[in-house]
Amino acid sequence: MNTATKKCVVPLFRTPNQYQAYRISPEATNRLAIVFDPQTSPLSLTYCIEIFDVGGKTPPNRHRTAVEMFFVLKGEGRATCDGKTMDIRTGDSILVPPTGMHMIENQGEGRLYTLTIMVPNEEFAELIRSGIPVALDEEDIAVLQRSDARFG
Repeated sequence: MNTATKKCVVPLFRTPNQYQAYRISPEATNRLAIVFDPQTSPLSLTYCIEIFDVGGKTPPNRHRTAVEMFFVLKGEGRATCDGKTMDIRTGDSILVPPTGMHMIENQGEGRLYTLTIMVPNEEFAELIRSGIPVALDEEDIAVLQRSDARFG
């Protein structure tokens, strides 16, 4: 029996009511709700829900070694990476390689929600947590609990 089969890994479980959201700066037009990060799990990753206000966007940014992935949960927007721009909407995914200069913009009439994952963490969670704590509102919780997709 190898050592990998002897190890017991306890899964982590969180609900949207346990997520803490932050604005990285007072003028930020997006909020990031941390689901898992190195403070809550033993892994070097940041997994969050990114919520863009109408017209909101990230500043252009890049990461030295991290890969960042965005999955659009709800809404419409535009993704730009290294000068290439594409429209995005619910169900689309974007994978940004290390050093890729990128930006996500909300181009829709409502909020844009993305599942955002960065591996390794590259101090992304620490940047988020250094921001201004904000609450998730009823609309955010409804999207995260997928109450819009429930029947009956």
